[in-house]
Amino acid sequence: MAKFNDFMIERAKADVKTIVLPEGADPRTLEAAEIILAEKIADLIIIGNEADIVASGRNLEGATIIDNTTSELRAELAEQLYEIRKNKGMTPEDAMALMDDVNYFGTMLLKTRRADGLVSGAAHSTADVLKPALRIIRTAPGTKTVSSFFMIEVPDCPYGEDGLFMFSDCGVVIQPSAEELSEIAIAAAHSFEDLVQKPARVAMLSHSTKGSAKDADADKVIEATRLAQEKAPDLAIDGELQGDAAIVPHVGESKAPGSKIAGHANVLIFPDLDAGNIAYKMAQRLAKADAFGPITQGLAMPMNDLSRGCVAYDIVGAVAITSVQAHCAGV
Repeated sequence: MAKFNDFMIERAKADVKTIVLPEGADPRTLEAAEIILAEKIADLIIIGNEADIVASGRNLEGATIIDNTTSELRAELAEQLYEIRKNKGMTPEDAMALMDDVNYFGTMLLKTRRADGLVSGAAHSTADVLKPALRIIRTAPGTKTVSSFFMIEVPDCPYGEDGLFMFSDCGVVIQPSAEELSEIAIAAAHSFEDLVQKPARVAMLSHSTKGSAKDADADKVIEATRLAQEKAPDLAIDGELQGDAAIVPHVGESKAPGSKIAGHANVLIFPDLDAGNIAYKMAQRLAKADAFGPITQGLAMPMNDLSRGCVAYDIVGAVAITSVQAHCAGV
């Protein structure tokens, strides 16, 4: 299989989607937009001041540029936002004021099907991006928990899917309950299969393998595994497994004999955000892995949050992944 990012770009090109980039004031967004348009990865709606965007000198031919502060769409989108949120106490004046916020304006473009996905966060916090997502787009049918994942591609690695892994959750749910952890596992399995087009082999990670430790933290993972297997018997999920037992065949065979997942996992579900976030950063820095994400899962339409330390090509990759998510969701 091609490197993950290249694979996503090729899949995005095969079914071109329209993606909103709310951060037209950020130079990295415009640099990425130029690449995306030149390579025909996606159609773009860029939000920002048109004169400033044009003055950037980037070739953005084909992009739709919308200034959220002056657009004639403001009143229409504000009215629809008010209808969505009025039962939560939002007033028409509140809704109109939120049209000044590029993330709310962009999210309403997505909600009203003017676009297929949204990528933001180069210049905004995760909360700035996820709050309108949760208030407007909301969760996908049958989904209770919004979470995230990273695709981790480790060079010259025989484990996982030829060195490719999914780590989840590394960015949203701080201390998931057993119920939430089971939902994260199921969502991650589906996300892996949608993106990678290979069967997911899901390991529920712990400091314990098959009862080697007895404590509340291990019990949470054991219960989450039971729930995930019960809810999604068609998926290959096992736990609780230590990290080495999950990915190294001879260790998995020794510590969890008879498990079809132990030693062969390509999807790693961490017991809490501390573990997941630390693990992906360690893999990125110590194993020189490429880390793609955080990618959001569980929303009714794809919206993804960037790291504020991102570079332009990170945005290109996020747009490609968001486009593939939209394709898989039938958006």
